[in-house]
Amino acid sequence: MKVDMNGLSLKGLSGSSRDLLMANNFDPSVLRPYLADNGRSYINVMEDGKLKARPLNNVAATLRKDDWIMLDTAIVKAAKSRLNFVQDLRGSGLTFSIPGGMGKTVLQTESESDVNDATISMDALRDAPDDRPEYDLVNLPLPITHKDFTISLRQLAASRQGGSPFDVSMGELAARKVAEQVEKLALGTASTYTYGGGTIYGARNFTSTLTKVMTSPATSAWTGGTLINELLAARKQLTDAYHYGPYNIYCSPAWDQYLDNDFKTNSDKTLRNRILEIQSFNSVTTVDSLENYDILIIQMTSDVVRMVIGMEITTLQWETVGGLQQNFKVMCIMVPQVRADFNGNAGLLLGATA
Repeated sequence: MKVDMNGLSLKGLSGSSRDLLMANNFDPSVLRPYLADNGRSYINVMEDGKLKARPLNNVAATLRKDDWIMLDTAIVKAAKSRLNFVQDLRGSGLTFSIPGGMGKTVLQTESESDVNDATISMDALRDAPDDRPEYDLVNLPLPITHKDFTISLRQLAASRQGGSPFDVSMGELAARKVAEQVEKLALGTASTYTYGGGTIYGARNFTSTLTKVMTSPATSAWTGGTLINELLAARKQLTDAYHYGPYNIYCSPAWDQYLDNDFKTNSDKTLRNRILEIQSFNSVTTVDSLENYDILIIQMTSDVVRMVIGMEITTLQWETVGGLQQNFKVMCIMVPQVRADFNGNAGLLLGATA
């Protein structure tokens, strides 16, 4: 699994395929040719807001349209299963799309300072402070996350002549690896990525993320009430930083046995249920990428975190070794943008045991 910045490395990419990419403004759809029933090769492209089939005269497709449908369906399904946090952001509308993301390497945004409070007077003759916000430019790299796999032409021929469906298992595995890396990048459990004067941070490793020491549930003195009190204290830290919710809570898998147990002896609700009764806490979700007893509390607003999407998860295909090997690359441009205000206040908190 790789995250590359300086262009896409397509090993052995033939001249015609490379030229096709360049001639079409690096639109990845041109490297998704399919073989139609009439024996001709086509690609699907967007023209005037509609999806149209464009014939290719100099590129021989090896996959049929149904093969691409099977592969894409398997890849999207496998990817979504590993994107709990990213899917939450997208479901909350916390996204920013960049058309033609292949042609852009950095997103530039501004952070803005606050201004003084408004003045109250009876006749508006009293002078009010005349100030203006200050701005600071911030660069966000837009790398490509990708994973490769190959299928030999003989494997493909055996599949077709034997009447068995196109084997998409390698595509599923590649998609899971890409999705896992995107999820880790967004959560901040993967390493930061720096390019073009900017750095990609996730929720956990963002420099302005608040922190709180939590009590380990493995200690003898811990109870469900212990966690409730610490979550309330964490909420106070966030409101003191001028972020008032609503919040989503993300927990490591180690918390499941406690969250889904009775809140207290002879209780009729779980600890997870009890947390969701607290104002401003919208959800309690387990994410695989968090470790130990980590807990992330995040205000779900675009000024705190959003996913920047330059390309959805897609698959490219090209031939090498005289067409005997079919090369595939599952790839996307999906990066988190975690933000603080001009004064460094952020709406994220990491709770971790000592």
